[in-house]
Amino acid sequence: MKLPAHNRYAHSAIPSRPVYDWPGGKRLALLVVNNIEHFAFRAGLGSDSTSLSPVQNQRSYAWRDYGNRVGLWNMLDALDELGIPAAHNINSAALEACPEIGPALRARGDEFIGHGRSNSERQDILWEEDERRLIEESRDVLARHAGVAPKGWLGPYIAQSGVTPDLLQEAGFTYVMDWPADDQPFWMRTRGGRILSVPYSVELNDSPALIARQHSAREFAEMITDQFDEMLRLSEKRPLVCSIVLHPFILGQPHRLRPLRQALRHVMAHRDQLWVTRPGELAEYVAGLPAGVVPGSEA
Repeated sequence: MKLPAHNRYAHSAIPSRPVYDWPGGKRLALLVVNNIEHFAFRAGLGSDSTSLSPVQNQRSYAWRDYGNRVGLWNMLDALDELGIPAAHNINSAALEACPEIGPALRARGDEFIGHGRSNSERQDILWEEDERRLIEESRDVLARHAGVAPKGWLGPYIAQSGVTPDLLQEAGFTYVMDWPADDQPFWMRTRGGRILSVPYSVELNDSPALIARQHSAREFAEMITDQFDEMLRLSEKRPLVCSIVLHPFILGQPHRLRPLRQALRHVMAHRDQLWVTRPGELAEYVAGLPAGVVPGSEA
């Protein structure tokens, strides 16, 4: 039997790979990645606080808009308090609609990551020409607000078409976070060269955890501490990436922010054992490793 395959990367079991260190001899890299999104009013796609089958009305729109009006600022204050750098998957429409966001992220030195134009649309259903336009429009808006073109990409709804990696590589992106296949980065093939897959958790992610699976904020905080503690132990054998994924309209709610802060404080108590970084810095470091160290380097 021959199943349909993607041909983007070959199989690689983690114990069979070369062992290497992160900067400073660390073995566990920590990524805190936040999603800043903007939605159409009463149209398109978008999550809901009350249902897995969202209705696009004023309530669901306003709940999500809370993230850009209030939740993001609560979250940034908590990250500042704990001294945590962050990266942000940003809809280009959010930067245009909310002029305070770009300067605030630049002031922190945070990374802007391409996240489409809006989470009211998906890119995996588009013709190639239309998807290319979506990628390039998003890239150019982020470059204007950040002062530098984004190097990383996460598609709205973590969705890709059959040619997305090719289009991203051709548009100048060097890494993607849409393939949650590993706890280490790995190289992927495109028709124009290679692109790096950086770990981005769909498990340690507040949207599927709290919205889809209906976990509480305290349960999510326990997930963070359990994931981190176990990955710190596992990293004694090999380098790993622990990514924590947030959304301001979910974790920026005060009653959820408190357990999040407690979990992050637990993580940062181990800072001397961690490389606390951003995805772009991690991708740049991996690109400088000798060929063959990271799976797919020969691609």
